[in-house]
Amino acid sequence: MTDCIFCRILRGEIPAQMVYDGPRAFAILDINPVSWGHTLVIPRDHFETWNELPADLAAELAKAAQVVARGVVKAAGAEGFNLLMNNHRCSGQAIAHAHFHVIPRKTGDEIKYQWKTKPYDPGVIEKVGSEVRAALMK
Repeated sequence: MTDCIFCRILRGEIPAQMVYDGPRAFAILDINPVSWGHTLVIPRDHFETWNELPADLAAELAKAAQVVARGVVKAAGAEGFNLLMNNHRCSGQAIAHAHFHVIPRKTGDEIKYQWKTKPYDPGVIEKVGSEVRAALMK
């Protein structure tokens, strides 16, 4: 374990509201929630991002997130939820320890994600597809 806040929580150095305690993952309430019941699902082993997680741990983390999401939605009386993970500071990752956010949602909750989208210019999507396929082969 490292000195990150999640590792310190696991060591009992920082209090947290634990809601799930599994063999390879745990979940705590976010102390700055987007909505009531906003929960963080965290691997016990320290890895910074999704791409660094061993495949078996990524699968266990996904299973834990599914269990937690069901419970959070039920407890919050939510209609749905967002499941997201920020990877690296440029994407909004504030704590350098991989973790999922489970954010319960209700119609009209006024939580907004403001992504600016734009379609590809003509012919560009084929080039992007080719480059991504090539990168997957390496």
